[in-house]
Formats: sequence, C-alpha cells, structure tokens
Amino acid sequence: MEARRDVFQAIADPTRRAIIAMIAQEPVNVNTIAEQFDVSRQAISLHLKILSECGLLNIKKLGRERLCEAKLEKLNEVHEWVEQYHILWAGRLSALKNFVEQEELQSNNGNTSEDKKTKDINKLNK
Repeated sequence: MEARRDVFQAIADPTRRAIIAMIAQEPVNVNTIAEQFDVSRQAISLHLKILSECGLLNIKKLGRERLCEAKLEKLNEVHEWVEQYHILWAGRLSALKNFVEQEELQSNNGNTSEDKKTKDINKLNK
C-alpha cells in the first residue's frame, strides 16, 4: 500500500522546493529542470512524481515535450498551518512587550520617587 503524500512532504526536500520555485512563473520542460541539478534524471523524475502526487504540479505532454506546470493552490495548506503559529507567537511577543514596558514604567517611577527622596533629603540637609 502506497503512503498518502501531502504538501508538507513535497516542501520537505530542498530540491523539490527549488523545482517549485522554477515552475512557479511558467511551465518548464522536464529536461530543463533536470539540467539545473547535480543529480540523475531518475532522481528528478522521482521528485516530479512526488510533487505531482502532492498536487503541486501537472505534467503536460506537448508532442515529445513534457512540461511541468505549477499548481500552487495546495501551498495554502502550509500557509494556514504556519499562520496559526504566527498568531500564537505574535500574541506571546505582544504580551512580552507589554510586560517589559510595564517593568520599565515601574522602574522609571521607582527611580523618580528615589530621585525625589534624594532631593528632599538634600533640601533638609541645607
């Protein structure tokens, strides 16, 4: 039984990410893709197969050519997954910022009252 592939498996490999970047703007010939990497054509074919199974590309046959065309909509799954952590960390960083600002405010207020006490003592000593 073949394991079900998802978009996260597709972007897990740097070669596949590079292929996605190559085909994002326009369809690219399979041979042109293979020429850009220092791996065998079989390895590139496997990467293309995985990307296809994950729904990130279509391979269209035009005569003797095979063109790889990006289907980037599936990357929304990644965006949605990352966004939940973005929201989480944005909230935590905001809370940290508020905490630090409150600490600074309290520290400054403390220094101001200490400065006032020092001035008052100095006035009494004169």
